[in-house]
Parts: sequence; C-alpha cells; structure tokens
Amino acid sequence: MAFVPFDDRDGWIWMDGDFVPWRDAKTHVLTHALHYGSSVFEGERMYGGEIFKLTPHSERLKRSANLLDFDLPYSVAEIDAACKATCEKMGLSDCYVRPVAFLGAEQVSVTAKNSKAHVAIAAWEWPSYFDPETKAKGIRLEWAKWRRPDPATAPSAAKAAGLYMICTMSKTAAERRGYSDAMMLDWRGYVAEATGANVFFVQDGVLHTPPIDAILDGITRQTVIEMAKAKGIEVIVRHIRPEELSTFSECFVTGTAAEVTPVSEIGEYRFTPGALSLGLMEDYGRLVRRQ
Repeated sequence: MAFVPFDDRDGWIWMDGDFVPWRDAKTHVLTHALHYGSSVFEGERMYGGEIFKLTPHSERLKRSANLLDFDLPYSVAEIDAACKATCEKMGLSDCYVRPVAFLGAEQVSVTAKNSKAHVAIAAWEWPSYFDPETKAKGIRLEWAKWRRPDPATAPSAAKAAGLYMICTMSKTAAERRGYSDAMMLDWRGYVAEATGANVFFVQDGVLHTPPIDAILDGITRQTVIEMAKAKGIEVIVRHIRPEELSTFSECFVTGTAAEVTPVSEIGEYRFTPGALSLGLMEDYGRLVRRQ
C-alpha cells in the first residue's frame, strides 16, 4: 500500500466549530503548542457507526487540558457531537478519531496567559493495528531506554503530547530493531506501560497490572478490568518488578489502537498467548462491535 502523507488527503477536519478542507487545516508555525508542548489529545475508535466510550474520551480531553492549566471552550457534550459530526462528514462508520486541543500563536512565551485554546478533530479509516495472525502469536517488545516520569515532575495523568516524546523515541528505536513496540519502566524501576498501551500479565489464572501512579489510566484498560471481573477473573493492581516477568505465563497490552493484543516477548522474557489473553481479546472485539 502506497504511503499517503497525512497533510495531503481529501476530506474535512473540524476546527474550532467549523469544518475546513483537510489540506487547509493548518496552524501557525509560532503556535505555543509547537514550542512549549501545550497540547493534549485523544485516540478513539468508531465501530459500526458508534464511537466506543466517546464521552469518557471527551471528559479525559478536558481533564488533560485542565492538568496543563488551560480550559477548552467546548463542553463534553459539544466535543462528543463534534466527533460524531466529523465521522459523518467524512462518510465513515469504522474509523480512528483524533481530537486534539492546543494553545495557539497569540503569544510566543513560556507563559501562556494570553494564548487561546483551540480544538480540532480528524477521522480516518484505520484497520486493526496488528493483523489477526500477529495478534494470535503475540507481538515482540524490547525494553525502552527512557522511563515514565515521576508525577511530581510531569502531569503523567494527562494525555499530553509532550509526554509522548519519549514514547516516540522508544517505539521508533524498537521498530528499527524489528520489534513491534517497547516496554517502559517508571522512574522507580517498576514496569509501567508500552509506548501507547497499558500492560497486563497472567499468573495462575490471575491478572496483574501496574497501578496508575505513573501511567495513563487507559480507557481500554478500565474496560478490560471490568470485563475480567465480570467473568470472575481476579485482577490485582500492584507494582511489578522487571525480574518478576519470569513468573508470568501470559502477557497482553491494551489500548484504543492495540485493542487487546497478546505479547510473546519483552526483552529476555517469553510468554505464550493462552486462553485468558485470547479470550479477553475475543470478548473485547465482540463488545466494541456490539456482537
């Protein structure tokens, strides 16, 4: 499939209340967010004409902006409506949706007191992040060089663009070496998350997953915990040391893009996708597609 640059496509993007042609959806080079990282975003999936957990995503977008000390000029309901309208305008019923909020070019300074908050929403076709065969046998991850920051040094609860710089570097480095992704530790050395997905481990039929004190509390993560508990599967949220990975039989990652994807390898540790991982993967697929 030929590569199509994201700035050279047909379609429409919602920007500050209006639809503009895709190629004209631009902002100034002196935009505050470009220089100082004052940007937050969401990643959402529409399945069969319905955006999964849309309102929780819109709520998190506003919450993330507040954590970066700026307010969005739209309510959660207005953001929900704009996301739906964008998909409809694009003629899409199965797609990826990207709302982004950022401070504009009104002021170029470390301070942002005179900068205006802007919101844009784009949607495009995006098939499964990993093909079914890859998911069934599990993806391979290496250890990331970079660590998730201490919440006392960065707003780690926000889905902030600036926090993804270390994710970009880690995932790109991993892909260059033939891996699908990288697993990150937190600042203390505990297992944290992949570059864009939360992680779960299986030990004797019990799920273990890191707490949210250094990771993003993913909406897919929350959904999987609810699904597991509904099936009678025990879920233990705790700190996990890297050396403990040798005691786990299965591993999988969760996220809007990854959905539920089994893992076969993290660095020197190996896992075999089993009934629990594959079962939750299938359950999640049925849930989002309302089957």
